[in-house]
Amino acid sequence: MANKFEELAVVVSQEALGNGIFDLTLQTKDIAAAAKAGQFVSVYCNDSSKLLPRPISLCGIDREKGTIRLVYRVTGEGTGTEEFSKMKEGDSIRIIGPLGNGFRVLPGKRAFLIGGGIGVPPMLQLAKDIRAGVAQGLENGQEIPQIQAVMGYRDAETFLLEEFKEQCKSYVATENGSVGTQGNVIDAIMANKLEADVIYACGPTPMLRALKALAKERGMECFISMEERMACGIGACLACVCKTKEKDGHSNVNNRRICMDGPVFRAEEVELQ
Repeated sequence: MANKFEELAVVVSQEALGNGIFDLTLQTKDIAAAAKAGQFVSVYCNDSSKLLPRPISLCGIDREKGTIRLVYRVTGEGTGTEEFSKMKEGDSIRIIGPLGNGFRVLPGKRAFLIGGGIGVPPMLQLAKDIRAGVAQGLENGQEIPQIQAVMGYRDAETFLLEEFKEQCKSYVATENGSVGTQGNVIDAIMANKLEADVIYACGPTPMLRALKALAKERGMECFISMEERMACGIGACLACVCKTKEKDGHSNVNNRRICMDGPVFRAEEVELQ
């Protein structure tokens, strides 16, 4: 895992994207320079009664400006995410990152970038990095993959969709059918007769389980970013373990720490409960 930094980041901007969805940009000293698509940061509350940080995936990384972008959902009244949503330009907040392992892209392979719900934001930076040829796994002279985005939402609040359309051909599934295909991301893939060689995905476990099955059926490779409640965020507390096929060298049992060994795994490496 790359070096991580603890910083007092400064709010550059924040806006609401939809019902309970916020878009926060932070100025950082070191994190933006080191971050890769698929990684996350731990964000600490200024309220001292809330001891544990909140893990939030990186939606955007501007390495030249030294900023990171966090698109997150407020999880309830009195929560840390509600506190974050009230922050204004010039406010400061303690963060640690970049944490975890991001997506490693296979050169030259047609790719699905798939996000579901609050798993949509981290796929945007991956799309940008692939297009720019700067994603992990891509080296100078290698063929940049063709990419298609497939996003799953509850309803017509399709946050970030227009930005995805600027990067690649994008398809949508909504639970109520208000936009795109009615159903889930698998339904959108089938309805639009989409094909690819590899899947990169982030979202709720049922979606990831379905994508793992689709990849096996079609003989595709599949990389998934797992959403999980975390405590320390640095691999010490073992609160976010997942079941794996192989024994973990750290604990010598069949599990891996999502915060440190992930959050991105090959789908066949992990059991999705």
